[in-house]
Amino acid sequence: MSLLKHTSTIAGFTVISRIFGFVRDMLLARVLGAGLAADAYQLAFTLPNTFRRLFAEGAFSVAFVPMYSRTLSGEDGEAAAAKFADDVLSVFIWVLLAFSALAMIAMPIIVYGLASEYQSVPGKFELSVFLSRMTFPYLFFISLVAMLTGLLNARSRFAPGAIAPILFNLTLIGGIIGGYYWRGASLDDTKVVYALAGAVSLSGFVQFLYLWWAVRRAGLKLHLRVPKLTPDVKRLGWVILPATFGAGIYQISQFVDTFFATSLPQGSLTLLKMADRLNQMPLGIVGIALGTAILPMLSRHIQSDNKAEAQRLQSNAFEMATLLTLPAAAALAICAPAFVTAFFVGGKFKPEDGVIMAQITVALVAGLPAYVIVKILNPGFFARSDTKTPVYTALASLIVNVGLNIWFIWGLGFGIVGLAAATAISATLNCLLLYIALHRRDWFHFTGQLGSRIFRQLIATAAMSAVLWWLMDVLFNHFSGSVIERIWSLLVLVLGGMAVYGGVGWLVGAVDKKEIETLLRRRKATPETVVSVETNS
Repeated sequence: MSLLKHTSTIAGFTVISRIFGFVRDMLLARVLGAGLAADAYQLAFTLPNTFRRLFAEGAFSVAFVPMYSRTLSGEDGEAAAAKFADDVLSVFIWVLLAFSALAMIAMPIIVYGLASEYQSVPGKFELSVFLSRMTFPYLFFISLVAMLTGLLNARSRFAPGAIAPILFNLTLIGGIIGGYYWRGASLDDTKVVYALAGAVSLSGFVQFLYLWWAVRRAGLKLHLRVPKLTPDVKRLGWVILPATFGAGIYQISQFVDTFFATSLPQGSLTLLKMADRLNQMPLGIVGIALGTAILPMLSRHIQSDNKAEAQRLQSNAFEMATLLTLPAAAALAICAPAFVTAFFVGGKFKPEDGVIMAQITVALVAGLPAYVIVKILNPGFFARSDTKTPVYTALASLIVNVGLNIWFIWGLGFGIVGLAAATAISATLNCLLLYIALHRRDWFHFTGQLGSRIFRQLIATAAMSAVLWWLMDVLFNHFSGSVIERIWSLLVLVLGGMAVYGGVGWLVGAVDKKEIETLLRRRKATPETVVSVETNS
């Protein structure tokens, strides 16, 4: 039940963040469209954001949190954990400063490596380099945020880390609005992207201030010391290096996809990134929430050699992942034209852009369950300090991804939609390879009960899909109507799909009814517990 509770906490705040992120992207699409400035900004945003997912929230988190958790539960407890955190911070901050400075100096080379085709469009390459330098300080601050979040997560305090992205989206919304009014009647899109790029770096600083306050409020204190490569810091570094690749296949694929997308017609990169935001909605809510919650809990079970609890935890996470991602993938694939038309088409974002974006979304969400399941399979290795296996599976998947990109884009001429399909296929392969490795080592295995539950989820998903197909046909003309028409037609679509999936799922047993009933009983008892705690304090 603690997994469900912690996941719900993270997912709840993530939902709020994703809603604001959705508003951000709607504004961005209508203000900038899919042109030169939009492509330049998307590339500038991709660089620090992908490094963030790859290093800060990927490799660093999966390496730091288990080590910190084990130190915290060891003989010296708090004292040893505090020393370890101080030692890591004292080295980490200088590594971040050096890396950020070098990247900003070498930015023309980095941008050329990812988007050499931009040189063929006057001013596009230079604008991309300038914006990338403006956004890159974000990586420094958000990496420190990842460390502070890890300290809190190890103590099962998940809310602050889940709240921080809300501040990120609010800051960027402010940047879009500010840039829009700065542009005024001139319609100079460069002013908008200047304001946006500045807002990206500012958002990192805002999140850092909030997490620093949250850590202090939790009674933790960090101290900067003379940097020393202690044995624990060295061990962390050796774990981070392979984990950078093993935990970040999706992020590394983003660089590969960016390289291929920038070689396609103008606007392709923007359409890909916006379609990926739709895909990221359930991925962020479910995948990140489960992956964040499971890692410290799994580390504790493995530390105590409790194999039964480790298996149960991973099975529960797997079941929760499929319960939410199977219907999400089906709904997004069927309803992509409705969502794109209703939310994004307008202003500078043309209907023809919406058609391509919907096709990209359908291709991407084919791999949605795999994206999420990878988030709960990887901790099974990192909690055991095994970083080699994810490296091998990630390498195999990346090679397949590159090969499929070449075949789909240049061989078959599928363009940007083929690129999205290649990403989904390679992610699915990575998921299968990870599970096979876990199963062979008897670290996690599919059970009849888990298989039965997923089969019932598929039945509910099929019923929901049939209803959504019918509703899409009935409501199609309303998705591009007035604001009121768009709102009520989408509400019918979303609520209708949820009602069918929830109703059929409950009838066929797609969800553990006993666990839901237990959760509801505990929630009813919560107010008394809260009063008791407040009285004692």
